[in-house]
Amino acid sequence: MNTFKEINPQDISESPFTLIGKDWMLVTAGTEKKFNTMTASWGGVGIMWNKPVVFTFIRPQRYTYEFIENEEFFTLSFFTEDYRSALKLCGAKSGRDVDKVAQTGLTPYFDENAPYFKEAKLVLVCRKMYNQALKEDCIFDPTIKASYNDDGSDYHKMYVSEIVKALVRE
Repeated sequence: MNTFKEINPQDISESPFTLIGKDWMLVTAGTEKKFNTMTASWGGVGIMWNKPVVFTFIRPQRYTYEFIENEEFFTLSFFTEDYRSALKLCGAKSGRDVDKVAQTGLTPYFDENAPYFKEAKLVLVCRKMYNQALKEDCIFDPTIKASYNDDGSDYHKMYVSEIVKALVRE
């Protein structure tokens, strides 16, 4: 049974700086048959094209990347501190090598658009609107350039996605 209620994204009361940068999130995409999730602590929320949006950044090497690329929708799931170890595992292990659901004990829920987790306190269901690979010649800060491979093979791809649904735990 679904234990979430839908709210207006503009009614999210927690700071996005805390939710994303401190608490982290799981980015999840795919279908009930096959999906993957990864931990992320980069991103943002705002208004673009008169819509509530999220900005998500994923490296092409990540297993979740292929799911994000192939699906129109994905989710961002936010958790309480009780789930920190699950988030750490989902950030340290690849879904290519391990069953993250089995190892974390998280319970996937599948709605009509994308999977998310029953244990989340907040879920954003997102529809991709725009994406673009980050490029070296667009980075001004040399310390940021230094954090990437010299050949540029690990530059993130940015996705600007509409928040089509915001769900909070009841």
